[in-house]
Amino acid sequence: MRSQLFATKSIAELHEADAGGHDLRRVLSARALTLLGIGGIIGTGIFVLTGTAAADHAGPALVLSFIVAGIGCTLAGLCYSEFAAMIPVSGSAYSYSYATLGEGVAWFIGWNLILEYLFAVATVSTGWSGYVLSLLDQFHIHIPYALSHAPLDEGKAGGLDIVRTGAILNIPAMAIVAAIAAVCYIGIKQSSSFNSVIVTIKVAVVVMFIVMGIGYVQPANWHPFIPPNTGQFGHFGWSGVMGAAGVIFFAYIGFDAVSTAAQETRNPQRDMPIGILTSLVICTVLYVVTAAVLTGMVSYQKLSVPAPVAFAIDQYPALQWFGLPVKIGAIAGMTSVMLVMTLAQARIFFAMARDGLLWPVFGRVHPRFRTPSVATVVTGTSAAIIGGLFPVRILGELVSIGTLAAFVTVCLGVLVLRRTRPDLPRPFRTPAPWFTCTAGAAVCAAMMLSLGAATWARLVIWTVIGVLVYAFYGYHHSCLRTTNRLPSSKTTAAAGS
Repeated sequence: MRSQLFATKSIAELHEADAGGHDLRRVLSARALTLLGIGGIIGTGIFVLTGTAAADHAGPALVLSFIVAGIGCTLAGLCYSEFAAMIPVSGSAYSYSYATLGEGVAWFIGWNLILEYLFAVATVSTGWSGYVLSLLDQFHIHIPYALSHAPLDEGKAGGLDIVRTGAILNIPAMAIVAAIAAVCYIGIKQSSSFNSVIVTIKVAVVVMFIVMGIGYVQPANWHPFIPPNTGQFGHFGWSGVMGAAGVIFFAYIGFDAVSTAAQETRNPQRDMPIGILTSLVICTVLYVVTAAVLTGMVSYQKLSVPAPVAFAIDQYPALQWFGLPVKIGAIAGMTSVMLVMTLAQARIFFAMARDGLLWPVFGRVHPRFRTPSVATVVTGTSAAIIGGLFPVRILGELVSIGTLAAFVTVCLGVLVLRRTRPDLPRPFRTPAPWFTCTAGAAVCAAMMLSLGAATWARLVIWTVIGVLVYAFYGYHHSCLRTTNRLPSSKTTAAAGS
């Protein structure tokens, strides 16, 4: 088993597996990839998490938290860009790990990417539901509590305890996931066009908030810029800045979803790095400026609310007309995030099934739409159930820690491949790799450590489930084994004798 855990797939094998009867349509340009990245990044992070991160962790220094998270993502993004250009196949960090660190690590990363994308869709759907309920209330349309909220929540003591809320299901959250899955099922081109329209709407709303809100900034709200630590790790002070960075890191996870669409990109060697890095730069600038304006308009102590951007606008009568566009922009923003994450998750299932580590049904491509149809249906169904049962607070940090684990592996994987295969053609090369890769892994690891013990405990539980799936299915059905690239137990015993 040890030899299989550390066995790698060559880049030629990854290309061959992608082309082996599973052709997806190559229709995405660099512009489309950039818009997919922005669509995946700007959403719950800017419209929901900014308030609680400022009120509970960083205060006005939330700006620094966004910069820290942005630096970590940019360093990881440079590493992703080298891999995406060199290994333009579906599967993102999972496929990159398979080519560099072996099947065992690839499985761990693929399992964490499922945690990232699948649970991200569910997480964002609950935030989407909250904004939709607020919008409907504005028009005097009320959905009963029992049908619009999660029936399960985290106990007051935190940790792993779960309590009942009295609700039945979050129906709006489940409905939007089902609708998004239907769009993704129809085709990547239609999904990309739909995403482009939504991105235009939400970026316009964010820019308008910045332009109008800057005139209402009160510098006194920025003092103290870094509130003194309360004696509890992660509650203000520098530990709070890092804690907030770990929480709002959820806001950045969309950029790596771009790399899952490599097999559907016209010129992946050129377009992948452009899409990844451009979307990261644009979104980081928007996040930092929005955080500065938000904490300048309203004291950070008042921002622990479900809709902080709308709350800030409501404090100023002259801006209250803008509340409706903000809610529409937030709904549009979170819709595009769910779209991108659903696309990404289906393609992770597709890649893992292609390699034999998941059941073959996940690798089926629809004969007409040329999309991973079964994987899309499973993603939509699973995310709808999770989003209907659990609230944002349980899911958000779990998504972040799974993503950070994947980022650390990608950063280290670039260094490994530079040493083991320096001869490989690299259309895009990570600059100063020893610094970029090491710093990227270190920053992402620091954000992982800033997350709570309960989040780590849930990650351990998720990993144990993954190990069991691999041990009882993936290990025995891996393409590395079925193609006889690895010695059988009988061959090994004979060689030993």
